[in-house]
Amino acid sequence: MTIKEVSEKFGITQDTLRYYEKAGILPRIARTPGGARDYRPEDLNWVEHMVCLRRAGMPVESLVEYLRLTQLGDGTFPERLALLREQRENLLRQQEKLNEAMDRLDYKISRYQEAVKTGSLSWDHTEAEP
Repeated sequence: MTIKEVSEKFGITQDTLRYYEKAGILPRIARTPGGARDYRPEDLNWVEHMVCLRRAGMPVESLVEYLRLTQLGDGTFPERLALLREQRENLLRQQEKLNEAMDRLDYKISRYQEAVKTGSLSWDHTEAEP
């Protein structure tokens, strides 16, 4: 599969794919006799996995380490598990912050919806506006 096809399949740019390879996030991609990248099914699995982990916010350094550990073999399962768990915890902390922000926005939206109906924005004076 060409870099263009892979780019379209996963919704990332060709430059991103090149960067992933250069940064060590992807294993070395085979080349055609003409020098073009030739993605194989196992490469596509890696691309899919790395795109998912990047979208989950995993730092590039952690992805490089993850690939390195994978290449070292099954004896690195505990280290890989630790990397994934750490990122999951990071996501949970981010999710908590997003939930707090959503709650605050929902509250403010409800207040302004009421103000649109009544023509007035009244608030509890123990709470500062905005």
